[in-house]
Amino acid sequence: MVKQTAIAAIATLLSAVLWHFGTGLHPVAGLAFLAPLPVLLIAPSISAPFAFLAGALSWLGGEARMWRYFTTTLEQPVPVTVALLGGSALVFGAVILVFRALMLRDRPGLAVLAFPAGWVTFEYVLSLVGTTGAWWSIAYTQSNVLPFIQTAAITGVWGLTFLILLVPAALAVMANATRPQRIRIAAPLAVVAIAVAGFGAWHLTAADEQHTVRVGLVAVSQPPEYVPIDSPAGHDMLTRAIVEIELLADQGVRAVVLPEKAWRAEESTLHLLSDRLTEVAARRDIHIVAGLILTRPDVTINAAIAYPSGVSYAKHYLVPGLEEEFTAGTAHQLVPGEPWALAICFDLDRPGLVRENRRLDATLLLVPALDFTDDHWLHSRMAVMRGIESGVGIARAAQLGELVASDSRGHILASARTDIATTRSVLADIPLTSTRTVYARFGDWFAWLAVGLFLTTLACSFVRRRRGPIGS
Repeated sequence: MVKQTAIAAIATLLSAVLWHFGTGLHPVAGLAFLAPLPVLLIAPSISAPFAFLAGALSWLGGEARMWRYFTTTLEQPVPVTVALLGGSALVFGAVILVFRALMLRDRPGLAVLAFPAGWVTFEYVLSLVGTTGAWWSIAYTQSNVLPFIQTAAITGVWGLTFLILLVPAALAVMANATRPQRIRIAAPLAVVAIAVAGFGAWHLTAADEQHTVRVGLVAVSQPPEYVPIDSPAGHDMLTRAIVEIELLADQGVRAVVLPEKAWRAEESTLHLLSDRLTEVAARRDIHIVAGLILTRPDVTINAAIAYPSGVSYAKHYLVPGLEEEFTAGTAHQLVPGEPWALAICFDLDRPGLVRENRRLDATLLLVPALDFTDDHWLHSRMAVMRGIESGVGIARAAQLGELVASDSRGHILASARTDIATTRSVLADIPLTSTRTVYARFGDWFAWLAVGLFLTTLACSFVRRRRGPIGS
């Protein structure tokens, strides 16, 4: 018992360290492929309670640092954060148990599939019933590995999560299997690896662009509070924003995007913003997208307004707690005369919203955003991933985050960190693609495949084979 406890403790600690550095707001690419391996290796040789605890504590230990981000930065209630962190740890431990049961029942092939399929099932169900969309996915940890993440164009993030966890599951099984079993597992794994690498290389070089659009992203310095447009500070902000817009127009931009909630306005004061931006947009023959809090007689919305047309978009997905004053929108909005759609920040945590815009023939998303400084990399790369999934360009202007322009393959074409103390602007030529991705056409087909696969392997984990133990 002492030896078993010591082995489980060491594996748990090692796995937790790998999860700690391999996930989170600034993950080290590649570590997530290794993080579950220590626990998976020992799971068949220790008792079920120890295996469950090793899995649950390894995940919880790795994700514990997110506590401050959720409770302080995002101001989420403690019970919600406990449910997310603690609940996900319990699920991870349970998936480890399924893996262990299949190994002990001499079903190594099913064990390899059960582990990634189980976690994909959890991520997908959470995206459907939770308030965070696809935020809670380990797929984003590999956002800098462009050949790998091209698979999202076929499967969405669900396929990436599956592949990340397939590797340690296969390695753990091969370490506990006979030579023939190793060959039967290694051969298809090699085929999958070659297929993923081959598709990634092809997709990054395949040219289906119709043309490019030059886009500018701007974040001007501002007070820490949202600025009323009819205040001296609001007038000053607008004047400085127009200076940046004019400079970008001199460089040939077709569209300029400003951050989310840059101003506050009411119906009676909106003209102070609209008149000046409409004049600049019309005179320079460009489109300007401004993010603001707009209060109408019966509702307050988190809005993005495109000028000179004046079309308005209301943010669909509001951050729980932080945006309770707003009413969510339901309508999608294209910029008149262009295949460009409007969206706002947290909207891009929802793959379905981007797919719907692509179905409406949008090839570029113009996205005012507002992040929380610490999450500048993770949240901007979630938006980039949406572009790969549905085959659209992303122009995301985030205050307290990062200005990011990316193409449909996930190339970062321009970026700059932002802060309310400084003014930043970037421009990029974003290629627009003509074809829809497999994911844009068929949606979450891979996630449902993973759900079915996990339920099948779960059922098999309760059925004992009429054969000896592993290696017989």
